[in-house]
Amino acid sequence: MTTDANAPWLIVGLGNPGPGYAANRHNVGFMVADLLAERIGGSFKRAQKAQAQVLEGRIGPPGPGSRRVILAKPMSYMNLSGGPVTALRDFYKVPIANIVAIHDELDIDYGMLRLKLGGGDNGHNGLKSMTKAMGPDYHRVRFGIGRPPGRMQVADFVLKDFSSAERKELGYFVDRAADAVECLAIDGLERAQSTYNS
Repeated sequence: MTTDANAPWLIVGLGNPGPGYAANRHNVGFMVADLLAERIGGSFKRAQKAQAQVLEGRIGPPGPGSRRVILAKPMSYMNLSGGPVTALRDFYKVPIANIVAIHDELDIDYGMLRLKLGGGDNGHNGLKSMTKAMGPDYHRVRFGIGRPPGRMQVADFVLKDFSSAERKELGYFVDRAADAVECLAIDGLERAQSTYNS
């Protein structure tokens, strides 16, 4: 997947900063990043070189199978994510094939996952900004949130909190998405797709 096995991975949870957005569907990328941070056993700190919160650590079993990762949550608002991600990529010298964006996806049923490399942005403003800044050839972990009910506008739907019914299973689905991210970085895309794509 990448020529340099020692190159770090930049794992980016996409969302909007601030407590008012914290439980929104659009912020599921932040939720997965927070869980990965918990697993690493560290806490996010403001990046020196980018408008983002970052945590450096390792995932996977101790030894040669583990991977150095930089977890990041851009603090720029969703539609400007590309700037902070590009700054972090340059600072940590991360190849584009080692960048992972974790984001909400309207065209997938709630809680389902799809992992892929490259592709379009499907109207997602965070991906649109990242692709504009550095091209499309990064990994995506797409977390299904389903379509808005009735005539609700997409923007209203993604900026609403998960429903009470959805919240009952949210912890399980976020946990599974974190597993998928770890599998992607450690075992590669094909293994992660065959295990977690639904």
